[in-house]
Amino acid sequence: MAHRYNRTASEAERRSWDASLAALAADLQQAQLDGVEVLVEYQLPLSSKRVDVVLVGEHPQRGGPSYVVVELKQWTQATLFEDEPELVIQPTYGPRPVLHPVAQVRGYVEYMLDFLGALHGTSDVLTGAAYLHNATDDRVGALRNYPQDELGRFFTAQDRGDFLRYLRSRLSPVNASIHADRLLRSSVAPSRQLLAVAAEELRTREQFVLLDEQRVAFDLVLHEVEKARRDDAKSVVIVSGGPGTGKSVIALSLLGELGRRGVRVVHATGSRSFTQTLRKVTGDRAPRTRALFRYFNQFMAAERNGLDVLVADEAHRIRETSVDRYTPRALRGEPRRQIDELMDAARVPIFLLDQHQVVRPGEMGTIEDIEKHARERGLDVLQVDLATQYRSGGSAEYVDWVERLLGLTPGGPQPWTGNIRFEVRTAPSPSAMEQALANKLAAHQNARMAAGYCWTWSDPRPDGSLVPDVRIGDWARPWNLKGDRSVGGAPPAPLWASDERGFGQVGCVYTAQGFEYEWNGVLLGPDLVWRTDRWVAVRSANRDPDFRSTTRVSDADFDLLVRNVYKVLLTRGLRGVYLYSTDAETQRLLEGLMSPIS
Repeated sequence: MAHRYNRTASEAERRSWDASLAALAADLQQAQLDGVEVLVEYQLPLSSKRVDVVLVGEHPQRGGPSYVVVELKQWTQATLFEDEPELVIQPTYGPRPVLHPVAQVRGYVEYMLDFLGALHGTSDVLTGAAYLHNATDDRVGALRNYPQDELGRFFTAQDRGDFLRYLRSRLSPVNASIHADRLLRSSVAPSRQLLAVAAEELRTREQFVLLDEQRVAFDLVLHEVEKARRDDAKSVVIVSGGPGTGKSVIALSLLGELGRRGVRVVHATGSRSFTQTLRKVTGDRAPRTRALFRYFNQFMAAERNGLDVLVADEAHRIRETSVDRYTPRALRGEPRRQIDELMDAARVPIFLLDQHQVVRPGEMGTIEDIEKHARERGLDVLQVDLATQYRSGGSAEYVDWVERLLGLTPGGPQPWTGNIRFEVRTAPSPSAMEQALANKLAAHQNARMAAGYCWTWSDPRPDGSLVPDVRIGDWARPWNLKGDRSVGGAPPAPLWASDERGFGQVGCVYTAQGFEYEWNGVLLGPDLVWRTDRWVAVRSANRDPDFRSTTRVSDADFDLLVRNVYKVLLTRGLRGVYLYSTDAETQRLLEGLMSPIS
């Protein structure tokens, strides 16, 4: 673990290996399969999720490679969650449901088939099994009725003989090391970017494979929707997770599935860029779907429980009130809290959020606030925490590194020790960064450059040309457009992150948040600088109009908000990130923590 993942194994992991790997080793010896290759803690491509074991050998009947994914459980007892076949209550995890082991292992198998080039176009090469090696039917019998196939089988201690026969039917030790090397060296298909498949997802529900906590969140919402319909009830679901944990994937998966079931559902965010982009990419093929995507401030006059489900994506952007200067006079009155409007609009409101992505004053979307308002209404609250990383090359270590770098978690800045899945480098200048990103574009990989809001933001000139406001030395580029209309060959502001014409303008947090691109360039402006042993937030260097009022945004609030801004900017990349600071001392810090662009 220390060599492969650069961290120390936890006591829980050690106990799990002691118990489960010993049991599996004994079974392999009993089955005379001690010559097969055993890949322990196999990391899924473009994900921080790890599979317990992949057994590798040659198929005893047809020849050729054969792989068996095994999910090992030490469970001795488990029951279904409210008779929901895919959700399980297991005492180790307390009252919160977890995914059925067969659904879990099937998800791993489907994910590997999707992303590993060595498995593309194959059949009957990869299978999966959940093995509860301590369990007997009298304690886990309710789990046995879950549908099984070759992608997911179910075995307990009572089934040990069947488990051994299953392994012998799939594996022989012949050429095991060759087949294992083939899997480990497999090419990895590019990550499925959210916007590239959003329209198809709403139509077919075949685009996203949901794993573990993602699937639990998905199933939990479907369960609550059915319960609300059956019992004339109302409940709240909170799905929390950091950048790249798949919150928007869950949101779109739910939107597609609920729509196909005839459930009255809409998707809402507080992000103009994200909402308009989803309207565009889904509406090109199915214009009626545009109406499914709304803003948080559009529920001021909504009928109480007029929707079955409201999917509040990017819920950390919920504001104190929906009233602004554009609100019609008839709706002004005594302003209600936006959280109340959203909670009242549907029988099952779902809030997907990351509390560390609050980047504007007045944003109120926190777990505590949502729970408080739900409890005041006497509503049940169910929460799912997402931990698995699907952005940043699947490197959860990178997100931890960013949070320590910015002082959002304890420990202080640490050198980036490397991860073959994700590249982290400094650029000696903005022009060098731009050239490195341009090289990625030339290789048909998308890239963007974004910056802290530290420069004036001008409107386009009368002739349609853009003003190069972002100036660093002799290098200058324009910000992304402010409006919803294309000007001078640049895309509208909401499409900067997704339209190929966005390269060449510098994006800000409001156009980058919620999006991803393969290669990410980030310019740290003079509003956050390193001084000796700590970060200093320089309010006077920031040009964001939302931060101007010292009565509305205290210095302490500004300090936290600006760190959150840079966390958002630094976690947009799928394959790598390049950093440059306009401040000399900060740039020296960065250069001491990571390698330069080669």
